[in-house]
Amino acid sequence: MLRVILAEDSVLLRAGLTELLALGGHRVLAAVGDAPALLRAVEAERPDVVVTDVRMPPGLRDEGLRAALELRSRDASLPVLVLSQYVATAYATQLFTGGPAAGLGYLLKDRVGEVEEFLDALRRVHEGQTVLDPEVVRVLLAPRPAKDPLARLTPREREVLALMAEGLNNQALAARLFVTEASVVKHAGSIFTKLELDPTEGNRRVLAVLAHLRGAGAQTAAD
Repeated sequence: MLRVILAEDSVLLRAGLTELLALGGHRVLAAVGDAPALLRAVEAERPDVVVTDVRMPPGLRDEGLRAALELRSRDASLPVLVLSQYVATAYATQLFTGGPAAGLGYLLKDRVGEVEEFLDALRRVHEGQTVLDPEVVRVLLAPRPAKDPLARLTPREREVLALMAEGLNNQALAARLFVTEASVVKHAGSIFTKLELDPTEGNRRVLAVLAHLRGAGAQTAAD
């Protein structure tokens, strides 16, 4: 059972998520409707994981995302799962490049309808994994300029990186691609080399995902 604080401004969705989490065996410590209330609830309750919408009162822009970043700046180990109505690579980039990526997730709200998938994402975020919505990954994998390091990857390596970005481990990657774990390790090693990721610098899977996001952020800014 996870102790969850939920932040969502829609009363109906907030109630639905509260019920869904309870049915999944989790306890919702507080369900709030704005970013200031989220910050107060986390300070008071010390939850196992936070689930928050991106756009929340008072401004209905990115208050939920900024609250998530504020919470992570206070406690980098606090697991946070961010929900978004639309694919917004700028939001994903800001979230994952704002500090350590472990224990962070970014899902589209449509994913909540896939109950088992949503609850699995919550569990993986709590375990310290990085979870990124498959649709966001698809957008991030759009064709890139030749000078972009990600353009060096083969189609199979891009596929492996996309699944890494979703938070899959080697065993799950192998099962999804119908290959051996040794083959996954080989592809991952090639990705790390082509993206020039230092093997001594933290979690290279997370760094690969961040390289993915930074590249997307730079392309968005250029556009």
